[in-house]
Amino acid sequence: MNKIFKKYIEKANNIVITTHIYPDADGIGSQIALCMALQSIGKNVICVNELALFERYKYLDPKGVIISHDEYMENPFDEIDLFIVADTNSLPRIGKNTQELVLKSKDLLFIDHHPCPRELASIHCIDTTMAATGELVGNLIQGLGIKFTPEISLALYTAIIIDTSSFRYPTVSANTHRMVGDLMDTGVKPPEAFNQINGTKKIGYMRLIGEVLTSAKTNETEEVAWICLDEEMIKRHKSDPEDTHGFINHLLILDKIKVACMFRQNDKSVKLSLRSADNSVDVGVMAQALGGGGHNHSAATILEGKMEDVVKSSIEKIQLMINGSKD
Repeated sequence: MNKIFKKYIEKANNIVITTHIYPDADGIGSQIALCMALQSIGKNVICVNELALFERYKYLDPKGVIISHDEYMENPFDEIDLFIVADTNSLPRIGKNTQELVLKSKDLLFIDHHPCPRELASIHCIDTTMAATGELVGNLIQGLGIKFTPEISLALYTAIIIDTSSFRYPTVSANTHRMVGDLMDTGVKPPEAFNQINGTKKIGYMRLIGEVLTSAKTNETEEVAWICLDEEMIKRHKSDPEDTHGFINHLLILDKIKVACMFRQNDKSVKLSLRSADNSVDVGVMAQALGGGGHNHSAATILEGKMEDVVKSSIEKIQLMINGSKD
């Protein structure tokens, strides 16, 4: 994999790095770290995302390497030698406008840890054994002989802690922790990094999570548990939708849990997030069956309809899939 990466980097000068639309810290941290690393060896690199960087992530980008597609089009490269997509291997996921830049690029490279066909993985930097794309990017940076700086390390460390839910997923390996050790050697302080990405909370956040968890439900076997929240609840408690992503992880401590679900109403659609408690259930496959995708332990999909209808239909299908996996 390092050979594939080196081959692309050696022959490229103008490089654009993007990630999926509405990115999380793994996608953002990975592209920022990779951009700064490649700039340090003289490459002309910029990160171009469909939308501007959310305010809560700007501390990870002290050099302002991420710009929106609209900003990029004000002063685009004459030509793009290499177009890198981090944290997804699906071009439609990077956004309609950003996707058009691929047509103007000489080469395309995916750097990702999500499942994909073996044929695709063989010609890209895709490794599903990595706990996070940030871990993979860290390895690629080291493979080029580039030393981690404090800024690169913070971006990668944040990517890893977010995509592993603070190291609780089964893909976390000894090598993941060795990478974290290298990042910490540059001065990254775990308590500070954790607080920076998760932020300090107001009392409304505590009341919101209390209301959500109080309404948690399970099926008869208690193998499936779920929580629901909508825009009105978030607004009433003066909270940020971005703060709700971790709510689902509270369900993973339940005794018989196999699949945890969080349904979040957003206008006329419902986002269903899925988490698996162990390796016996692949929620990535479940999400694909419901029109989405993700890892075997963390996945999501968007479903149209009213909350109560989506919940009833989804839970029934998830239970059928669990039963099918036992046969």
